[in-house]
Amino acid sequence: MSSSLPERLSTGVSGLDEILTGGLVPERSYMIRGRAGSGKTILSFHFLDAGVANGETGLFVNLEEDVRDLTANAAALGFDTDAIEFLDLSPSADVFTEDQSYEVFSPSEVEQAPLTEQIIEGVTEADPDRVVVDPLTQLRFLMSDDYQFRKQVVGFMRFLKDQNATVMFTVQDTERNPTDDLEFITDGTIALGTEKHGKTLVVPKFRGSSTLNGDHAYRITDAGIEAYPALQPGKHTGAFDIEQISSGIPEIDELLNGGIERGTVTIVSGPTGVGKTTLGTQFMKEAAGRGERSVIYLFEENKETFLTRSQAINIPVVEMVEKGTLRVEEVEALEHSPQEFARMVRDDVEHGDADIVMIDGISGYRLTLRGEEGLMLQQMHALGRYLKNMGVTALFLDETRSIAGEFQATMENISYLADNIVFLRHLEVRGEMRKAIGVLKKRTSDFERTIREFQITEHGVMVGEPMSNMRGILSGNPELFDPTEGE
Repeated sequence: MSSSLPERLSTGVSGLDEILTGGLVPERSYMIRGRAGSGKTILSFHFLDAGVANGETGLFVNLEEDVRDLTANAAALGFDTDAIEFLDLSPSADVFTEDQSYEVFSPSEVEQAPLTEQIIEGVTEADPDRVVVDPLTQLRFLMSDDYQFRKQVVGFMRFLKDQNATVMFTVQDTERNPTDDLEFITDGTIALGTEKHGKTLVVPKFRGSSTLNGDHAYRITDAGIEAYPALQPGKHTGAFDIEQISSGIPEIDELLNGGIERGTVTIVSGPTGVGKTTLGTQFMKEAAGRGERSVIYLFEENKETFLTRSQAINIPVVEMVEKGTLRVEEVEALEHSPQEFARMVRDDVEHGDADIVMIDGISGYRLTLRGEEGLMLQQMHALGRYLKNMGVTALFLDETRSIAGEFQATMENISYLADNIVFLRHLEVRGEMRKAIGVLKKRTSDFERTIREFQITEHGVMVGEPMSNMRGILSGNPELFDPTEGE
């Protein structure tokens, strides 16, 4: 066995190590609980595989699944099962003979001593640094009562601890066999579950250190488990200069008193087809000219349509993508949890040096919550605060329902999250459809309180002079008038 142990041991899942603020404390025992199919055994193999990569010895004590099936499934996920020791204590076909296949045995009739001896012998011989017992609850069926079960489990864990091993054992949650009574023997518990908005991971107990709070998420992939910590904005900060970011269009900058400030959240609201995406991309076009990098997450439009449409109006997004100043990510909302999407954003910010992030749009992002309406503001707030703390300029596009009726600032009631709110409107004037742009809110400075005409042409975005000869735009009843009347 290794003579020295690191301060923390990796679980083999980087996202889980982050949740545990570094990993597992050595020479302690940890319970992995969850229902069938939640990934408990897969997580166990990650744990042992990380030990192998660190030059440690790993022992897998399997009490239920046949070792051949176990290793085959693990190898299919890319785990090196040849480097792991197995102590196969699963029931074999020889347990039943043709004559007694339907006989029922009571636990007292099962000889426990041979099993105990096998475990002691196997662990002593392997001298492991890491041990997995899968599932520990299988021992319950070999004991005469719950007291004897708990007594044996305590003794088992003490024996493994005396061997200086770090232990991970799995338990299966069922209505008939609750596992709450095993909490007392663990130094930490990792609970795997499933909610409407996806697979969840929580750490209700962890001795020796604090963990990241919140409901975390995970996914089972062809390479095992990926964990996504809940976003904790306060733990992330970046140095940046507070400066104004120009749109590249003088009239829009005039509306915004020079532009939007770096490290702020701007909501661009308006009905479908009014030009929200185009306006946001205009800021990215200007940023590309400064050598900055932007990322747009498309929740409601496919990538090819976005690229084609932008090119047609003189926004060279294809060239920006090729030069690396723009990344366009098409996001299928129902395939991602909010935590998984937050990890995507963090990777672009912390590893891709993104300066501007645009989410197009908020209603599509809301689908990642699978109908959990109460989490909408919480998740958006965390994402916005994180981007601001990192000095990233955020553009959130919010589609309002009314095309040309009563004015709505935002559809999702997220106005309070915004440092800036820019609105776009469809107008019907003398039987002709027109568009207008205005600024409703700007926290960091004053802004122009006029409404200007907004156009999207083959040459790009064009904004006119203030529409001083029109009233009733926000009420949904625009009408022309002569501003000199009454003089």
